Amino acid sequence: MRSLNIGATGMLAQQLNVEVISNNIANMNTTAYQRRRAEFQDLLYQNQRRAGANSSDTGTIVPVGIQVGLGVKTASVYRITETGNLTLTENTLDLAINGKGYFQITLPSGETAYTRAGSFQLDDQGNIVTTDGYTVEPGITVPADATGITVNSSGEVLASIDGQVTPSNLGQLNLSTFANEAGLSAIGDNLFLETPASGSPASSTPGSTGYGTIEQGFLETSNVNVVEEITNLITAQRAYEMNSKVIETSDQMMSTVSQMR
Repeated sequence: MRSLNIGATGMLAQQLNVEVISNNIANMNTTAYQRRRAEFQDLLYQNQRRAGANSSDTGTIVPVGIQVGLGVKTASVYRITETGNLTLTENTLDLAINGKGYFQITLPSGETAYTRAGSFQLDDQGNIVTTDGYTVEPGITVPADATGITVNSSGEVLASIDGQVTPSNLGQLNLSTFANEAGLSAIGDNLFLETPASGSPASSTPGSTGYGTIEQGFLETSNVNVVEEITNLITAQRAYEMNSKVIETSDQMMSTVSQMR
């Protein structure tokens, strides 16, 4: 019976749906996390009677055919890139992007990764790095005698130094944008890599047309809506139960047939 396989595809689809939802809930407090949404497509159809086929020698045609679907498949797990809320931390190197854009991060392999999680720190050399010690491009070093660091909305990093009236400009943070942000490849640690689907990055100073601004002392929260996720979880659970009921009913029907004399 086709219904056994159809019900199985439905259960597998809802299992993945629950996994996506559970990952969203698990990351509800992850800095700048962007929630995911599973999207599904119907599978192939078997034509038992094709619409438009001739039904007589006089040329009459079948107005509606008979197509039986074979179930469902996962089409994609889409990343929703809307900006989360900005929360005040008052930490000097906590930087949030108010609008579009990604910070550029140099990985140990030399590749450039991208992130919106601006919870930066200083390493033992005074370089601005991520929590894993990866360099934030373009590689800004804060002098040991600096008494304060200011990052303005345009991404300029300024340091106050004893004996100097004018703050010292240490460098410029740029932001990168992509034609298709959802096409970036997540590699964990709040980092993304460029892919053919995302397109090549375009970089500019924060505050330029099409780019967000930098907010010092803030962090972007995840864009997970917990109430919505719990609702989706209940819906997925009910759908899983209904698909399992289809398999159970099909099994009972097959059992009835096998017991006929």
